[in-house]
Amino acid sequence: MRCKTKLTGTVIHPYDLEYWQARKNWNPFTNAFPLVFVFAQQNEDVANAVKWARENGVPIRMRSGRHALAKDFSQTNGGIVIDTSQMTMVVLDKQLGIATVQAGIRVGVLVRMLAQEGILAPFGDSSTVGIGGISTGGGITAIQRTVGVISDNILAATMVDANGNILNVSENENPDLFWAIRGGGGGNFGIITSYTFRVRPAPPGVGIFQIIWPWEQLDEVIDTWQRWAPSVDERLGTILEAFSRRNGLLRSQGIFLGPKAELEDLIAPLLEAGTPSTVLVDEVTLLEAIDFWAPNEPLFDDQNTTWSSAWAERLLPEKGIKAIHSFLERATGSESNFFFLNSGGAMNRVPPEDTAFFWRNTKYYLEWDASWRGTAQTLKNIILVEQTRKQLQPYITGSYVNVPDLNIKNYGQEYYGRNFARLRKVKAQYDPENVFNFVQSIPPAPECDQHHNNWQV
Repeated sequence: MRCKTKLTGTVIHPYDLEYWQARKNWNPFTNAFPLVFVFAQQNEDVANAVKWARENGVPIRMRSGRHALAKDFSQTNGGIVIDTSQMTMVVLDKQLGIATVQAGIRVGVLVRMLAQEGILAPFGDSSTVGIGGISTGGGITAIQRTVGVISDNILAATMVDANGNILNVSENENPDLFWAIRGGGGGNFGIITSYTFRVRPAPPGVGIFQIIWPWEQLDEVIDTWQRWAPSVDERLGTILEAFSRRNGLLRSQGIFLGPKAELEDLIAPLLEAGTPSTVLVDEVTLLEAIDFWAPNEPLFDDQNTTWSSAWAERLLPEKGIKAIHSFLERATGSESNFFFLNSGGAMNRVPPEDTAFFWRNTKYYLEWDASWRGTAQTLKNIILVEQTRKQLQPYITGSYVNVPDLNIKNYGQEYYGRNFARLRKVKAQYDPENVFNFVQSIPPAPECDQHHNNWQV
């Protein structure tokens, strides 16, 4: 290939020994065979990679933590992967309450580093996810009811656009783009190389709880949790995880930004469900709470997984809970599960059109996944996940762009609700030629739609 731009950073080709390690993702089901990897060390490496790809007509993919959950998002056969995982600098200004964070750092490393400085930052349930990818899709977290989703805490960003230009993005610079990157999904508008986040002082103590029940009490526990969790004190973030019958684990956990004594009172209604076999309630430091909630884990899984996700604006009726029970009976993978996380509080106080993250009127989030080994089980598990979505469809709304489902046809509406039309206009403004184009990317608005103000779908 001949072009005027040279690739910079650490460049890895298929004939290099490092190629086989470079192409591994956390979910092996998403692995592909790219033409070249660029591990960027600075903004200019990203810019050069974008220019080089355009000059050579090579599809562009970007990644930070290798945690894309569906095929074609962070790798594609014959494409270039622009990887920011070597860009991990963090600059904390306690006085201003801000942290400027390069996009390659993993969430677990970042929130532990800040906790050691007495600083609270939003964190999800996986320590190995890259901050670059999770943040722009919204970023649901254990403390979203207190501080909002991760994208609500973005104050500014640095981005490389489709022309290889390095842009500053904030309320004052490129404000339309600033609106879009707070919930508009990773990789649609450019490659973000750093964020500036709002952060807060850590509380003196953090309450944690874990309750485990016999798996057979699944239906009662789900119903009790869904009636309790959305309206509980908004300092309490709680999940419910129900694994496959084969695995047999049914548990709820919580992080409470307050003392143990208050937490014990708050979880009393949940303890009345079924007959818990294990109950843990404790008060710990923020660092210990992070270790409890998002323990360090291997960078790569050895099982293939396929996912779907949704939001609940009303409680699931008995038929919905039966669909979940049926899924967990039929899923054979030991890691297959249903996962619930409560919404409300600060997350729901932001009007849906204020940022690209639309789902502001929900009681809780739910996702389900089927895992397997070997190609013979692939189709069976994909069908099982999709059948379950169809069964739940009357009771759920939308989907979470960070947990994409390639079987969703009307994905713009499902991921972005009424914000999809405006996102298409921002795309047309910053990437009119659709350079950043992948299986479920946001398409540019047609030219005739770009000049009127109707942002409804």
